[in-house]
Amino acid sequence: MKTDLVPVPGRTDAADPVRPRRSARRVAFRLSVPPVSGVLRPRTAVVCLALAALTFLAFCVVVSVGDIALPLGDVVTALFGGGDPGTALIVHELRLPRALAGLLVGIAFGVSGALLQTMTLNPLASPDLMGITQGAGTAVVAGIVLGWDAGLGTQGLGLLGALGAAALVYVLAWKRGTTGYRIVLVGVGIAWICTSCTDYLMATGQRFQAQAALGWLVGNLNGRTWEQITPLVAALAVLLPAALLLGHRLRTLQLGDDVARGLGTRVQTVRVAVLLVSVGLVAFGTATAGPVAFVALAAPQVAQRLTGTAVPPPVAAGLTGALMVLVSDLIARKLVPDTELPVGVVTGVLGAPVLLWLLVRANRAGSGG
Repeated sequence: MKTDLVPVPGRTDAADPVRPRRSARRVAFRLSVPPVSGVLRPRTAVVCLALAALTFLAFCVVVSVGDIALPLGDVVTALFGGGDPGTALIVHELRLPRALAGLLVGIAFGVSGALLQTMTLNPLASPDLMGITQGAGTAVVAGIVLGWDAGLGTQGLGLLGALGAAALVYVLAWKRGTTGYRIVLVGVGIAWICTSCTDYLMATGQRFQAQAALGWLVGNLNGRTWEQITPLVAALAVLLPAALLLGHRLRTLQLGDDVARGLGTRVQTVRVAVLLVSVGLVAFGTATAGPVAFVALAAPQVAQRLTGTAVPPPVAAGLTGALMVLVSDLIARKLVPDTELPVGVVTGVLGAPVLLWLLVRANRAGSGG
C-alpha cells in the first residue's frame, strides 16, 4: 500500500515534498491504494486507543464476574482460545454473549448519537429524545403483548418501528427541506406519542406479557444468547463502515446548507442517509438489549470533550458508549447483593445529570429557548 502524505496548510518543507507536515493538532495524509485521504488528529487517536484499552479491560472484568469468579488472566486466555475446557465453557457459552451484547449495543448507540448530533448540530439530538428508540420499543412491545411478530422476530419488529418513527419525523419536519432544529422538535413529539402507545399496550396486556415487556423496556443484558447477538453483529458489519463513510459529508453540513450545496453536497440525501444508518444502529441495538437510556445522548458528548473536536467523533463515541454500558452492567450486577439490576437503571442514573448539564449549558449560551 502506497502512502502519500500531503502538507497541512500553513506548513511547507521544500527539502522533502512527501514528508508529513505536522501542526499541533493534525496530520494530513493521502493513500494511493485505496484512494483515501483525510486528516489524522493525534489527540483523537490517543483518546481512541485509551478508550479501546479501557473497554477491553471492562469487557474482561464483566466476563470474569459471576457465581464462579474467574481470574482476569484465565479470562483473557480463554478469549483467545486457550485455557482449560471448564473455563472456556463458562466464558464462551455462559458469559461471553452478555458481555458482547453490552459491547456492541454501546457501540451502536454511541455512533448513532454522534451521527444525529453532528447532523443537527444539536447536543440534545439523540435517538432517546427524537422518537427513534421509542418507535422501536413500541413495535417490540406490540409484538410481545399482541402475540404476533409476522415471523420478523424482535430485531425485525425493532427495525420496522424505528424506521416508521424516523420516517414520520422526517415527513413532519419537511418544509421545503428539513433543518436539524425542526427534526429535533418533531422528534420529541413523536417520542411522546410512541411512549403513550407503549403505555397503552402495557395497560391492556396480560400480566405476564406486561412483565416481559417491562423487563425489556428498562434495558437489560440478562440472559443474552448467541441467537440474539448474531443479527446485531451482521448489522454492525454493514452500518459502521457506512457511518464512517458519511463523516466527510457530515462535515460539510456544519458550514450551513447553502455552503454545503455549493461544495457539491446533496444536503437532503445526506440527511436521509444519516437517519437510515442511525435508525439501523438503534433498532438492532434496542432489539438486542432494550432501550438502554441516555447512552446515545451522553457518549458522544463525553467523547467530544475528550478529543477536543468541534463535533462528536463517531469512533470515540462508539468506544465511549461501549465503556459506559459495560461499566454500568458491572455496577448493576454488584450494587445490590444477590440481585442483578437492569443495565438501563444505571445508565439512566448516570446519564440524567448529563442531560441536565446540557440543558443548563444551552440556556447560558442563549440557545435554550
